[in-house]
Amino acid sequence: MAQRTLMYRPNSVLRMATIVQSDDVLDGEPRLEGKRVSVFDIHELIIDSKNSPADVADQLDRSLGEVYTALAYYHEHPDEMRQLRREREELQATLATTALQPPEPAQ
Repeated sequence: MAQRTLMYRPNSVLRMATIVQSDDVLDGEPRLEGKRVSVFDIHELIIDSKNSPADVADQLDRSLGEVYTALAYYHEHPDEMRQLRREREELQATLATTALQPPEPAQ
């Protein structure tokens, strides 16, 4: 007897979340396809800010699967994520020294 595979599909088409990069969105950072939320930001919200994946999914109006796909990408590309972290830290340091500051109040 041949084996049959049954697949359940609700009314909407199911699709795995995809991570994409394009130079014109988020400066080319890896992100969820069709969204402006980066893999790095999702990781920071969960790991660095100690939010649960379910809370982050709810906050960003994403599925839990999308959040876990982003986390998987983060952990499978450590060199790329370290480079992004360095670039962000350098940008913060540059902005801290070059951003306009309000004038000192007159005495």
